[in-house]
Amino acid sequence: MKIFFSVGEPSGDLHGSNLIRALRSRQPDIECIGFGGPKMVAAGARLHEDLTRQAIMGIWRIASAIPTLLLLLLRADRIFRHERPDAVVLIDFPGFNWWIAWRAKQRRIPVIYYGTPQLWAWAPWRTKKMRRLTDHVLCKLPFEQDWFRQRGVHATYVGHPYFDQLASQSLDQQFLNHQRDHTRPLVVILPGSRTQEIKLNLAWFLKATEHIRTKIPTARFVVASYNKKQSVLADEICRQQGISMEIFHGRTQELMELADCCMACSGSVSLELLYRTKPTVIYYRISRFTCYLLKLFLTVRYITLVNILNDPQALQPARQPFGSASPNADQLLMPEYPTHLDKSKPMAQHVIRWLTDKDEYRQLTERMNRLKDRICAPGASQRSADYILAALGEGRRSRPAASGAVSDELDKAA
Repeated sequence: MKIFFSVGEPSGDLHGSNLIRALRSRQPDIECIGFGGPKMVAAGARLHEDLTRQAIMGIWRIASAIPTLLLLLLRADRIFRHERPDAVVLIDFPGFNWWIAWRAKQRRIPVIYYGTPQLWAWAPWRTKKMRRLTDHVLCKLPFEQDWFRQRGVHATYVGHPYFDQLASQSLDQQFLNHQRDHTRPLVVILPGSRTQEIKLNLAWFLKATEHIRTKIPTARFVVASYNKKQSVLADEICRQQGISMEIFHGRTQELMELADCCMACSGSVSLELLYRTKPTVIYYRISRFTCYLLKLFLTVRYITLVNILNDPQALQPARQPFGSASPNADQLLMPEYPTHLDKSKPMAQHVIRWLTDKDEYRQLTERMNRLKDRICAPGASQRSADYILAALGEGRRSRPAASGAVSDELDKAA
């Protein structure tokens, strides 16, 4: 059996690698090819392109990448014609992956979307495209299965693959012991996994540290970078701001474990912060124009997954100007600031309260633990592998457990 993967972001590379391992554990001779990243290669995939290098944000950068993406689309179509994969599995990167799905359907190859784009948040009308271009949708979030099914999409909830990685992680105890300092509170800055996110957000996190130091001079701050290149960029930004800062790359999990609290860019990192029950304030710098667009098109109350999962009314749009904090920011599990404005001071105020008010800190971590107990269940990769093999006629001939008993069990847990 041969499966073509199309994966366009670092987080998708991680989820794709875990899915490939799960597939190969069930069917060792399965061949995984396509577009992805280094983690998928390490899991045994034969990739034609490292698409994670093309992970891009913003209208203009996407426009500039169109020629490259068109060439990749043509390459994928040649693979579909000549290698005839048994299925195409898409992960994230919806703009490009819609075209991959379209070409696969033209070649009569089944399309499986693993971890759907968050259409319920910003583009519900695109469910028509999802219904037309995919055969199976494997959902990460508990409410997505019903949301998609109500719109005619063949969807199944399998759980979030991020928790598979977290459950299997082993932290570097030597690093933890060396960095642990019980005499000073530690605030970890997570400026994002994309280079553009670091350029947009890090300076404002650094400004927040200056506010925090005025109240808590003993506080220690570190920046967790995704890779060496981004740690160099972070160092340049710190120097430009005139701020001395400890910067680590490849130590994000250990630093989260050590942290008393965090300041983070919005993204799937919020799920790991929930898993580790770390009080966190979220900041996501966007342009004034993007704020205007989001005010027009965003259909949910929050941008942070943890806040969405914690609020049963989250899919109902809030009626407040976008670009400012939610009116109930203090009640959110993770106060969030998606904005073009300087929110360094309110971000700092959250951190100061968490580090000085033990009761508030305890109450917040208890709330996080309650959500963690409901949401953070591993096994998505294994359930998805079972589903894919069964859907393609391999392995068990009955309906995969993920769409029946296991899915029901997860729904009850959620």
